[in-house]
Amino acid sequence: MEQITPAQLADWAKGQTQRPILLDVREGWEVQTASAKIDALDLVHMPMQTIPARLDELDKSRPIACLCHHGGRSMQVAAFLAQHGFQVANVSGGIHAWSVQVDPTIPVY
Repeated sequence: MEQITPAQLADWAKGQTQRPILLDVREGWEVQTASAKIDALDLVHMPMQTIPARLDELDKSRPIACLCHHGGRSMQVAAFLAQHGFQVANVSGGIHAWSVQVDPTIPVY
């Protein structure tokens, strides 16, 4: 499983042949508390527990970077998606690391 840091995410996105998806698997209240966006990726929010039922909403031809709070839930989702034929990477450190490495205006919770 490819691990990328938030600081590496923009370069990772530029290296893809298809426009990638940033799949935020946190709960709705977490996304409202702290959220991030990169112009080179399309942000999609699907809480972790909804992924199996919503799998057909994701495009297998597009690379997916999974994001959560610290990287644990997103790693589980990335492994699940990889087992189902998706090209995935995990954003290690999650939104917390994003705040530290990329954008300190993103709240830490």
